[in-house]
Amino acid sequence: MTPRINYPQAAPGAFEAMLGLERYARASGLEHGLLELVKTRVSQINGCAYCLDMHTKDARAAGETEQRLYLLPAWRETHFYTPRERAALAWAEALTTLGGHGVPDALYAEARRHFDDKALVDLSLAVVAINGWNRLSVAFRTEAGSYQPGKG
Repeated sequence: MTPRINYPQAAPGAFEAMLGLERYARASGLEHGLLELVKTRVSQINGCAYCLDMHTKDARAAGETEQRLYLLPAWRETHFYTPRERAALAWAEALTTLGGHGVPDALYAEARRHFDDKALVDLSLAVVAINGWNRLSVAFRTEAGSYQPGKG
């Protein structure tokens, strides 16, 4: 597909605002591996090739296994994810597919078992950030494949 708009160049202030949210999420204290799993799963749901390329590469560079990345779309069907990761993935999916049904109380209760107030807000902001990046990259057809960990 042909890229449409180079959004960082077209709106540098907006891009910097998105980067600010991303920086906050990265520095929030949530585990790097957990964030990469969440970013990858949300990007799978949204069909964002650029973000999938980026976050699977970042996850691998941080030591994530191929098996866990391959099975991420079916995380509920495996034993490869910790209870905390499972709660984060369920929370991320619920926020990504929010629609008109909201977030079920049972899902919130499970998330609260693994995340305190700040951590759940931070996780939610990380989900907001990756959904924003996905929407920008899908809408403007950011080209996948050239990202290298540690360089972008």
